[in-house]
Amino acid sequence: MRPENGFERGETRLAALNRRLDGATPQEVLAEAADRFAGQLALVSSFGAESVVLLHMVAELDPGLPVLFLETEMLFPETLAYQREVADLLGLTGVRLLHPDAEALALHDPAGDLHRSDPDLCCHLRKTEPLEHALAGFGAWVTGRKRHQTRERQAMHVCETDEAGRVKINPLHAWGREDVAAYIDRHDLPRHPLVSRGYPSIGCAPCTSRVAPGEDPRAGRWRGQDKQECGIHLVNGRFVRMGTEDVA
Repeated sequence: MRPENGFERGETRLAALNRRLDGATPQEVLAEAADRFAGQLALVSSFGAESVVLLHMVAELDPGLPVLFLETEMLFPETLAYQREVADLLGLTGVRLLHPDAEALALHDPAGDLHRSDPDLCCHLRKTEPLEHALAGFGAWVTGRKRHQTRERQAMHVCETDEAGRVKINPLHAWGREDVAAYIDRHDLPRHPLVSRGYPSIGCAPCTSRVAPGEDPRAGRWRGQDKQECGIHLVNGRFVRMGTEDVA
């Protein structure tokens, strides 16, 4: 990772980066990140309902950029097919499938029903741990999170830091659902097949249900549980916006 204009690693540099990118388009944010973190940047994508937007932007910028896809082994078959379709259509050559550790699953989830008794542990085994291992070789990562999605995400900045000190970049942080839909239509991109069947937010099959008209789009995620996040954006079980305290 290269310093920029003499800024040291840490909060001062992060604040400067957020000021520099204030008002930038998602494409400009991605281009800045790709230059600043050359060789140390990855996109983390679920290949979910809105993922194709960032995937398309990355394909236009650098189709070989590493794309980390959490294959939790509990995804909808439609998601797995969509991942292959989109990667092939956009020419993405850096897609890496991340699988949970087989021994950990055998120990903690031998019957495959841990999501019923301890969904947080299930997410930890199938998402958080595999992603943490995969990100160990990177200095920064890109997410598709947006402010409108949950109450906890409403104050996010374009750049943050995670618990390990990596820079976490959110190019679409200020986009709403209308922006996403307009981009998909403008570029004639394929939509996840489950969206038209009532799934506006898509995770693992056992923990994702259809959403009724008028419901919050994420109402189908962990329905009936006090759970909003899978865990990859949590620290010690809590949502924390790390590295943003000094950003105006």
